[in-house]
Amino acid sequence: MNSNFYLHIITQSQSLNLIKNNEITKTYAISTAKNGLGEIRGSECTPRGWHCIRAKIGHDAPIQTVFVGRRSTGEIYTPELAKRYPHRDWILTRILWLDGVEQGKNRYGNCHTASRYIYIHGCPDEFVNGEAASHGCIRMKNKDVLELFDKIPARTKVLIE
Repeated sequence: MNSNFYLHIITQSQSLNLIKNNEITKTYAISTAKNGLGEIRGSECTPRGWHCIRAKIGHDAPIQTVFVGRRSTGEIYTPELAKRYPHRDWILTRILWLDGVEQGKNRYGNCHTASRYIYIHGCPDEFVNGEAASHGCIRMKNKDVLELFDKIPARTKVLIE
């Protein structure tokens, strides 16, 4: 893992910065948890601190592919599909599964980010509008998560503040 390369998620501004050699190379709009910041399982909060990309899921899947339980359902998101399933938490296009690296803060026990299934993932683009609205994950527009997915390797460090 290149220590000069990481992601910086700033919940206050609802932005994700791609950092290389201490320079912001790209900034993306995101949506973090409606319930704010926190690490406890069941809180539906976005966890703070240092993480890493545990796994990259969705290689070669078409844009707007629907995922449930980290598996493609075979569906492609459309407004009609959204009307049929109004209560789904839409996870689309790509998944970057996060794992906490700070023991007792976001790793192990009741605060383990990976076992809370916290991802950076695509969603319906209109869900990324400058407001915190997720159930704990970091939502991105589909073209943005696709671009980010292709730029970073697994194990990339991620700081969430």
